[in-house]
Amino acid sequence: MDMVRYAGGMGSQAKAGEAGVAAGLCADCLHARRVESERGSVFVMCQLSATDANFAKYPRLPVLSCAGYLRKGDARGDDNR
Repeated sequence: MDMVRYAGGMGSQAKAGEAGVAAGLCADCLHARRVESERGSVFVMCQLSATDANFAKYPRLPVLSCAGYLRKGDARGDDNR
């Protein structure tokens, strides 16, 4: 079973303002942290990668399915993994 499933690709039209849609599950995941570079690029870092090598530190977005997904504010997680 794959730990993370990605979409086939993203068009270049995705902008930082659309980050919630472009990030997929990461947009509201408890383990995701938004990281902005000095040049203004925005990345999503998966904090699970610090303790589990099965998770990419900077996953390719959008993430459509993830075994580690836990919705912010929801201690039970989400059934859409």
